[in-house]
Amino acid sequence: MQQPVEISLSVNGVQHRRAVEPRLLLSDFLRHELRLTGTHVGCEHGVCGACTVLVDGEAVRSCLVFAVQADGAEVGTVEGLADGDTLHPLQEAFRDAHGLQCGFCTPGILMSMIPFLRDTPAPDEHAIREALSGNLCRCTGYQNIVEAVQLAAARSAG
Repeated sequence: MQQPVEISLSVNGVQHRRAVEPRLLLSDFLRHELRLTGTHVGCEHGVCGACTVLVDGEAVRSCLVFAVQADGAEVGTVEGLADGDTLHPLQEAFRDAHGLQCGFCTPGILMSMIPFLRDTPAPDEHAIREALSGNLCRCTGYQNIVEAVQLAAARSAG
């Protein structure tokens, strides 16, 4: 066993300091150390996108990042999207457009779409589908997910 490394990072605006093993994945840190279980672990190879979180505003696969690599970073998880009982506009759009079924992939999709919509505020369907290509969903066929992202973009433009 390697010596623990002290890390300090902000998760959803809350500062955390922990001593962690250098090989601890960020996904495991979030789920097991901080009990933020909205970050789902699917494939553990970075393929499915279920573990996507924001690190300094960019979408990353937390199953491919060591917690020590996030030292000093601002990490955002799906738990940080809503403000109390007020859903994030993207969450509202997913609800309104029925963009989820079982919900396993949804946190990763939401976290992937946050920077996508920030950088592409008026995407067309092709751009949305391209942005979603890194997130696997076995339930929906993606149509309602695409519609939810379109709805969120339209609402933020209007």
